[in-house]
Amino acid sequence: MSTRIEKFNREIQRELGVIFQTKTNDWFGGAFVTVTEVSSSPDLSYVKAYLSILNAPSNQVIFAIIQDNNKLIRKELANKIKNAVRIIPELQFFEDESLEKVAKFEKIFENLRKERESRNTEE
Repeated sequence: MSTRIEKFNREIQRELGVIFQTKTNDWFGGAFVTVTEVSSSPDLSYVKAYLSILNAPSNQVIFAIIQDNNKLIRKELANKIKNAVRIIPELQFFEDESLEKVAKFEKIFENLRKERESRNTEE
């Protein structure tokens, strides 16, 4: 990936994070939405943003709110980056499941540790 795309991705991630932070109480009812990763197309016209949602009763409800407000989010992003880019990218949002995977693996490892300890005490 080129340096230009990496810089663009970092800037988009930062600006989207600010947008979500300012909308936390209005849109998400206090749920905490963070932008964990951003990847863009080579021509910078499409952006995939991966979001982590904490303190929410339902992630699907939060994603529905985000999808409903996609145009407004893009407009706010445009106001922030309009002088830096020629094309304001189309936004797609996806759930970042890495935290859930980490928790799942930790649980598996903890179960393995308990099994090993129980075997050692039986011997």
